[in-house]
Amino acid sequence: MSDHSLGSRQWLDQVQEDIIDPEREIVDPHHHLWRRKRWFTYLPEDFWTDTGSGHNVTKTVYVQCRSGYRTEGPEHLKPVGETEFVADVAEQSRQGAGDRAQIAGIVSHANLLLGDLVEEILDAHEEAGQGLFKGIRHAGAREESPAKLMIPGLGEKDLFSQEAFRQGVKLLGRRVLTYESWHYHHQIKSFIELARSAADTLIIQDHFGTPLGVGPYRDNQDEIFREWQKDIAELARCENVYAKLGGMAMPDNGFGWHLRAKPPTSDEFVKAQQAYYLHTIECFGPRRCMFESNFPVDRLSISYPVLFNGFKKIVADFSEDEKDMMFSGTATRVYKL
Repeated sequence: MSDHSLGSRQWLDQVQEDIIDPEREIVDPHHHLWRRKRWFTYLPEDFWTDTGSGHNVTKTVYVQCRSGYRTEGPEHLKPVGETEFVADVAEQSRQGAGDRAQIAGIVSHANLLLGDLVEEILDAHEEAGQGLFKGIRHAGAREESPAKLMIPGLGEKDLFSQEAFRQGVKLLGRRVLTYESWHYHHQIKSFIELARSAADTLIIQDHFGTPLGVGPYRDNQDEIFREWQKDIAELARCENVYAKLGGMAMPDNGFGWHLRAKPPTSDEFVKAQQAYYLHTIECFGPRRCMFESNFPVDRLSISYPVLFNGFKKIVADFSEDEKDMMFSGTATRVYKL
């Protein structure tokens, strides 16, 4: 795999743009940190370089990605190590330079299928999070042709319909914690049923439900988009569901930017993807939408400043209040930052 396919800064820096609306506050509600032996490393200094690249990113929410798990102790509590790791990084961000984006929330992992053990896991995350623990992501992404994907999901079969899982999602609502999921476009209908079954839990869909554009889906994009539009409209009828706007520059979305000699400009990004953004905003309304970077995954295709320039171009005709909601207000309210 070539260096540029791994989102190297040298490759990304080939596209330079003036920052649009640089004073607008941004709360980035979706990023990761990790050290991957077989992939690439993305640690706090890397993220702060990205968030400090021109846009006014003041706060962020870290979302689980299996980093820093405990290597000892009970299996069900190993994910608590990720909360411990990120809470320490958040403390570093508070003590560092004043212009660093502050990690203001942590979305951790718990196996919501574990019944009575889930309470113990949530208690442990609460203790480890130093006030930053906001919710759980137990991702449902599962694809029957995973060999075709660069980043295959590891979700359990029929996860959203399992009663034990639904009880776990309901428990999050009773504890005033969020539930969110990464899943694929062909799983949105099942996700809708989950959302209806847990109407008292605040639920977040990541990455537009990841419309796939590779492997067996490569030649069916128009059909997939039409079905996706219907599913998003139906999902938006669940008033407990919120939408993250982003995460579609992943290689598995099929745009192929990670394979190019140069990354896309913000205009290219807008031309290729704005239909997904505008449809979701139309269905959910700005009050239930929030722009996300999904870095460093989307960094495989596009730089942080160019990505947020694209976001700002997509909603250029919206009111100032609506922009404030989508860039900071919704995330601040949903995660109680």
